[in-house]
Order: sequence, then structure tokens, then C-alpha cells
Amino acid sequence: MKGAMNLFAIGRVRAAGAQAGQVGQREKVSHKLTRLLAITATLAVFAWPAVAQAPLPAPPERQRMIVLSDIEADPDDTQSFVRLMLYANQIDLEGLVATTSIHMKTSTHPESIRRIIQAYAKVRPNLAKHEAGFPTPDRLAALVSEGQSGYGMAAVGTGKDTAGSRLIIQALERDDPRPLWISVWGGVNTLAQALYTIRETRSPETARRLIAKLRVYAISDQDDGGPWIRRTFPELFYVVSPGGYGAGTWTGIHTVIDGADNRMVSNSWLRDNIQQGHGPLGALYPDVSYGMEGDTPAFLSLIPNGLSNPEHPDWGGWGGRYELYTPAVATTDPSGFSGVTIEPETRPIWTNAIDTFMPQVAQDFGRAHTSVERSKDFRAGIWRWRDDLQNDFAARMDWTTRPFAQANHPPEVRLAHPDRLTVKSGQRFVLSAVDSTDPDGDSLSFQWLHYQEVGHWQSAIPNGIAANIHTVDFTAPTVTAPREAHFIVRVTDKGAPPLTRYKRVIVTITP
Repeated sequence: MKGAMNLFAIGRVRAAGAQAGQVGQREKVSHKLTRLLAITATLAVFAWPAVAQAPLPAPPERQRMIVLSDIEADPDDTQSFVRLMLYANQIDLEGLVATTSIHMKTSTHPESIRRIIQAYAKVRPNLAKHEAGFPTPDRLAALVSEGQSGYGMAAVGTGKDTAGSRLIIQALERDDPRPLWISVWGGVNTLAQALYTIRETRSPETARRLIAKLRVYAISDQDDGGPWIRRTFPELFYVVSPGGYGAGTWTGIHTVIDGADNRMVSNSWLRDNIQQGHGPLGALYPDVSYGMEGDTPAFLSLIPNGLSNPEHPDWGGWGGRYELYTPAVATTDPSGFSGVTIEPETRPIWTNAIDTFMPQVAQDFGRAHTSVERSKDFRAGIWRWRDDLQNDFAARMDWTTRPFAQANHPPEVRLAHPDRLTVKSGQRFVLSAVDSTDPDGDSLSFQWLHYQEVGHWQSAIPNGIAANIHTVDFTAPTVTAPREAHFIVRVTDKGAPPLTRYKRVIVTITP
């Protein structure tokens, strides 16, 4: 995160009370309490800014999703499926399709998906003690199917429908108003076949209606189907980093960040927190062969953690941040390998966005966290949340073997005001998550930040109060036309492992 945009308020709910008893600290505590009382008084007399818009439209409780996976081409698909099983109650899974790819052109392995579901069946009773809604193993097993048995567009055409392509069409035609996400972990020719069949057998009006429901997040192009789809169906919502893997935003899940603590993506961390001593599902998690969980970002932003809105990839989330534009060929393969011919893009797609990220490192004394060297990178949209999503993974893996009282559960973030506010230039406004709670009774830490790359106002907004508390205030900058600024509150409990949830506040600044 940029130094100027690090509008952090990191602190504990009980910080002032704990410090008040320390010998020799009475004057400092008194000063802090005075500031806290001043804020409280401000909240009492300062009306919350007027709400100009309706609250942010809440995404559906669960997003619909079909997975296309070249499982067994690389162990990372199995890794991603293990993680996905832990969130099977938070995403509405409608298909788990084994596909081919550039790395495995002539075979599919649905039996490997079924093997993971069998392990899930053994831990589901324990998962259900922690959250409701985990689907039955039979329900998941019924979703497994196969796509094209050949590679790329050579396996697409009249009479080449498969169980996987038909499953996609059936899901699109289901009477469900929610979008249908296609999470592409390998080749995309099974989706290409579904689109080909829709175009050839449905009326233009029906085809437009069905395609409008599709949302695609592809892990690079792993066959020649992606460029064909984007060229042939220019209206289709498509998220991808085209070209070689070196250009993939998704690589942020496992690449090392210079100057940061990268232990949470290390092999030793995976061993201790996922693989060993975590039941039959954890035991199935394979060692890293090329890169850890390169496919996982394709579903991370569908997890309802309060941070992302899947309809707005440019807002950012656990799966990264993407902007809508037509990328130049020169930017699509700075390094790395894919094996798929890079074709010029013919229209705007949701693709790589640049974020600036300044990792936070915990300190033993003084301020709880300090910033380390800044990183400006297309992978930073994942890096900024990576420790959070890894801790969440570890906690849910604990759920597979531990009773509720011996595991950690995420906090609930509660804003003291609407999530959309309108303020005038120069006006002071207050943001607060003071009423946030934790189901395990854990103490909470708070971090407010202005997500500077998101919204219409991308210059730093100075922090009005540099305090380590749950409530902060800012002064709106001077604008000549309405501008939006995005603020995120990150609330983390002190359980083991610590878990984080978020809320986004969009502030419209008017002249």
C-alpha cells in the first residue's frame, strides 16, 4: 500500500483500558482517552454524512459456479479442490468438470475429483459443527462430469457435445436469476463447445440472454479456446491474464514478495497447517510441484467475506483486482510459459491491474505493525490479502477435525453508518466499525485503509486522526465534480490462526 494511502488504524478494542494500568503511562493514557472522548463527542454531535445512494447491492448469499479443471496435469488442481471443499457451503457449486489443457491434451480425470469428494465425505460431519450449509457428498458427486477429450478448438464443433458442455447449458437455462461463474483452471474448450451449441441451436435472442448470465474467470489461456470465445462473443464477461504465466495476476498467490514475510506460502507452512495432522482431506493435499494453488484465485473472490463484489473485478478481492481494457500483446508475456499462441485481443476484457502494496510486519513493542518496502505490481491485488486468505484456509482445515470450542471462527464486521456516504469538499467525516463482534469472544484489531487505486479519487486522502482505534475521521479533498473514494475496514481477531473479515465504504465527494 502506498505510504500516503496507509490510512491505518490498527488497535485493540481494550487498548486504552489495558494501557491505563501501566506505571508511568498515565499522561499518555490520559491523552489517548482525551482523544477518544473527543471522537465520541464528535460522533454524538456530528451527523453522519447524508446517504445519497441506496446501500451497496448485496451480492447473492452464494454465487453459482462451475469448475473446469485439468486435474492431474499438475498437482495444484488437487490442492485447489481441497481448499474449495472447505468453502462448499459458501459457493453454490453446480458442476465439477474434468477437462484437457495444453499440459494434458488427450485425457480427463473425473475420478480424481471423486477421490477428493470421498475424503470430504469423511470430514463433512465435523465441518457442519462450525457452519451450516455444507452439501452432502452425494450432491457433490452428482456434479462431477467430463468435458472435451481432445485439445482446444479442434475438439469443438457440431456433434461434439459432452456431458460437461451440456451441464453448462443446463445450468444457464435453469430458472435462476443469479449469474453463473465458470471457474477455469485448465483448458476452456468445454465452455467453447457450450457456447458453440447455444449459437447454433438457440435463437439470437435466447443466446444473448443466456450469454449475459455468464461470468468467466480463467487462469491464463491453457488452450486456444479462450481467444476464440473472446473474439466470437464480445459481450461475454471475461476475466483473464492472457499470454504466458509470467503475466498472470493469479501467480500472486504463491510468488515471493521482496522484503515481506513469505512463510505462509512455504512448504513448511503447508505441512504444518494443511497436510499433516489435519484429517483425511488435509492428507490428500499434495506437495507443490510447480506453484502452489495457481487455480485457487479463480474462485477466491466468490467467497462472501465482505471485501469483494464479483460484479466489480476492479474493486479488488482475495482473487485479485482487474480492470476493463484491451491489453497490448507486448504486455501479455513478460516472462514464463504457457505454450498457447498469444493472439491480439479484439475487445476490452477484465485483465491485469496495478496495485501498490506495502506489507505490514508485526512488532513486539510499540505500534503493533510497521510497514516494509513498497511493491507496485499486477500481483499486488492478491498480495495485500494473502496472509488473510491463508489463515482462513488453515482455520477451516482445523474445522475438519476439531470441535467448535477448539477452533477459530471469523469476526462479524458491523459499521456504525451506511456503506455509502456523501460528503462535501472539505467536510470532515467519520468511519467506524466499533460494534464489530467475534463469535469466540476474541479481541479484535482494526485497520482502515483508503484503497487508492479504486474509485474516481485516487490521490491520497490525509488521515485526520492518526490513532490505533476502530473509529477514524478524514477530511474530504476539494473536487470540482463528484468523485468516489473506497475505504476498507479490515477486522482481525486474535484467535489462532487469526481470521479477518471486511467492510467497504464508498464515499462520494461532491463540490
